[in-house]
Amino acid sequence: MEGATILYKDESYKIIGACMKVHRELGSGFLEAVYEAALKKEFVKMEIPFENQVKLQVNYDGEKLNKYYKVDFICYDNIIIEIKAVSQVPYAFYAQINNYL
Repeated sequence: MEGATILYKDESYKIIGACMKVHRELGSGFLEAVYEAALKKEFVKMEIPFENQVKLQVNYDGEKLNKYYKVDFICYDNIIIEIKAVSQVPYAFYAQINNYL
């Protein structure tokens, strides 16, 4: 992605570092809940501010619905972290993140 700008660059690198540490320690094959619990511990150790299992309001036609999405983490009040424990990322997961935004 030539010329792409990374928003929240320093924060993103710190989060990626935490995720890589969890992956190095646990490897693959666990359920998402295991990675989530480990990542919580790593965020605390690395002093990464986060909220866990955050409900995001869903709007339709300019009005709030009585439904919401729940994201795994929001770090630094701006960065959504969605944990997926799969070998390949299907298009539906990209659509899910796009809807969060």
